[in-house]
Amino acid sequence: MSWVRALKDTARSGMRVERTRLEPLIAVRAAAGLALVIGVSLALLGPGAAASSAFGAYMAAVATFQKSWRPRPVLALAAGLTLAASTFIGYLVGSSHTLAFMLLLAVWCFVAGLMWAAGPTAGMIASGNVAIMLVTVTLPTSVPQAAGHAGMIAAGGVVQALLIVLFPVRRWGAQRDALADALAAEADYARRLRHDPVASFDPQPLMKARAAATVTARQARRRPAELHGARGLAERIRPVLASLADPAVGAPAEGPARDRVRELLAAAGSVLDAAAHAIRRGDPVRLPSPELALLKAPDTADLFQGAPLRAARRLAALLDDVLETAEPRSGRTAAPEESMLRPTLVQLVPKVLATVRAELRPGSPVLRHAVRVTAVACSGYLIGAALPLGHAYWAPMASVMVMRPDFTQTYTRAVARFGGTLVGVAVATAVVQLAHPGMWMSGLLAVVSAGLMYTLMRTGYAVSMVFVSAYVVFLLGMGGLRWDQTVPDRVTLTLVGGVLAMVAYAVYPAWETPRLRTRLADWVAAAGRYAEAVLGQYADPAGARRADVREALLAVRDARVAWQDAVDRAAGEPVRHRGISRVAAEEAGHAMAAMGRHTMLLEAHFPDRDRPPDPGAAALARELRTATEAGARAVRERKVPEWDGVRAVLAGWDAPESGVLRGAAEQLLDSLDEVSEALTA
Repeated sequence: MSWVRALKDTARSGMRVERTRLEPLIAVRAAAGLALVIGVSLALLGPGAAASSAFGAYMAAVATFQKSWRPRPVLALAAGLTLAASTFIGYLVGSSHTLAFMLLLAVWCFVAGLMWAAGPTAGMIASGNVAIMLVTVTLPTSVPQAAGHAGMIAAGGVVQALLIVLFPVRRWGAQRDALADALAAEADYARRLRHDPVASFDPQPLMKARAAATVTARQARRRPAELHGARGLAERIRPVLASLADPAVGAPAEGPARDRVRELLAAAGSVLDAAAHAIRRGDPVRLPSPELALLKAPDTADLFQGAPLRAARRLAALLDDVLETAEPRSGRTAAPEESMLRPTLVQLVPKVLATVRAELRPGSPVLRHAVRVTAVACSGYLIGAALPLGHAYWAPMASVMVMRPDFTQTYTRAVARFGGTLVGVAVATAVVQLAHPGMWMSGLLAVVSAGLMYTLMRTGYAVSMVFVSAYVVFLLGMGGLRWDQTVPDRVTLTLVGGVLAMVAYAVYPAWETPRLRTRLADWVAAAGRYAEAVLGQYADPAGARRADVREALLAVRDARVAWQDAVDRAAGEPVRHRGISRVAAEEAGHAMAAMGRHTMLLEAHFPDRDRPPDPGAAALARELRTATEAGARAVRERKVPEWDGVRAVLAGWDAPESGVLRGAAEQLLDSLDEVSEALTA
């Protein structure tokens, strides 16, 4: 993709308004906390303290809107307290010497850049704290006053956390949505299998549901019963659906048995949709009886035999369990020690440090991002100080807020921030000029602007920036600053900060395109380990560990998501392909997804523990592991992987031609061949 087209696409993406479900009650609660903090501070301490506390409450509320499964009060407290500490330390250093503040800014930006290694929520909170710190360090005039301002910032975060605890909105709503989305995705998959027996399934909803099901010990004791168990059942239903639909291991492609398969898949979709609706709303399950009657029809045994019959019976049993679990107050609770527990913030510190330390290596995109942020923020601060505008912090603040570890997000947010700033400043300026609001009215307008930003935050960055800009104008006006003393400077320096961010990525990029081969190789190796673990169940039914299959499945899902994210980011980069064209990447991705589906078919028909071992399965498992590891190395080295060893083992295997094991194993080899064909294109 050329630079002209890349810039055009990112500019268009930056101004896009997304259709998403709004959360007005949560936005009202966040705005109410902000109003409470500003009102009390104005009445007791004056506009300076009110501005500080407002920034703390504002940032704490923004943190709670991030895509994180950690309890929202914890996020609000973390954002408020870390911002308070940053402000106080920044004033202590910056009040004495400009060079010392520059060094502190460089350290803070570098650390904030590295925090993206711990996830987008940690990266956003750290970046936001640096950006807001650049404003708040200018408010106090003495050390005692700086301590007071830091205390007010922390108080703003505490207020937001308390409001979340005292006035919960749709308790467990995010977890309900995640689990319901997973069941709804399974329902959609069942319906698609009616028309396309080899349809693919995106594991993202199941991965999201797993993340939502990882809770703290306190949450585990309070979690509604219907949120425990259904996700595991959904995981087990998916391979059964695929096995029932695929003619290679299930019912024939045509005839009465195929018609019954389509009916069973439609019934499964209805049952799963009903369970999803009940879990999402916390209502009783409402399901028409014909679906359940069809799933347990007595003539199923006359139409099916062997593997299809086992799959149909298992599907009916699993769907019964789903309906029972989805019923509110079903009684299916789990002890905290049996749940997947999320570490506390204190327990998380060593893990975050280890993750960050792993990124301190040449070629790390996170390290490159940290270096870029540091250089741009310091350069922006110096440029802002040199320009005869005042408010030097606005340029680095804009840079820090728009910069992300990848090209597309950085350029999209830079365009969106400048466009949103222009609109927000124009509207707020018009209001100030026409209404001439006083201190209290300016505070009210700031709260209204923040409330609209919270409401529309997820509709697009440009939309949110409109109200953020208006919020800052009204908040500064609350302290008596005239609009013409701040607005033109803010627009100019915002443009400077955005341009610096865009130039920095062009000069010191971290392109995803050259890493596509590495991502694909990781997926090939992970898929080989998953296939080995599944075949191991056939090779040694009595001794193989089912937990190994689960661990390998989670690893291959992570590798698949990493590949897909890399492909999506690379699609918008102005870089010529280096080794994998867009067509080759698409075909290889389809082939690897098919390999995962074929392995899943084997998972749906694990033998009983008392079944004798299959030596052929053991030999195939070993060869698949060896071949995929060698194939992954070949992909990294820009070679075409070969699968002659797998083909030889399969040719000498005397497994029954009609068996599920043989059919799925042949499909595995076909998928590996398709990967090689894609890489030769």
